[in-house]
Amino acid sequence: MIYDIVISDQAEIDLRGIFEYIAFELQVPENASGQLDRLEAWIMDLDHMPKRYRQYELEPWKSRGLHVVPVDNYLVLYIPDDDTQVVTIIRVMYGGRDVDTQLKRFTKTK
Repeated sequence: MIYDIVISDQAEIDLRGIFEYIAFELQVPENASGQLDRLEAWIMDLDHMPKRYRQYELEPWKSRGLHVVPVDNYLVLYIPDDDTQVVTIIRVMYGGRDVDTQLKRFTKTK
């Protein structure tokens, strides 16, 4: 079963922020491009068997089916939907952050 990948507006902002931080703050644009390429490759790989990575353990996200895949020092947070065969990328963030706080503060919920 092949899933479509949908990247949320917030995840797009996250990816842009990661690129800009590495390219402009750390001043290593080559690394920024490489990191973005790796993140995008992992995201696109979620089109097959997206539930193979761990489910987020805290509510309300666990009951919504949020999954987490680590990519280098970052975490890709996504929700696979078997009915529509869509994987929605919710957030992409540095793994050292307090994920629960970031989800509560900066993620829109329905």
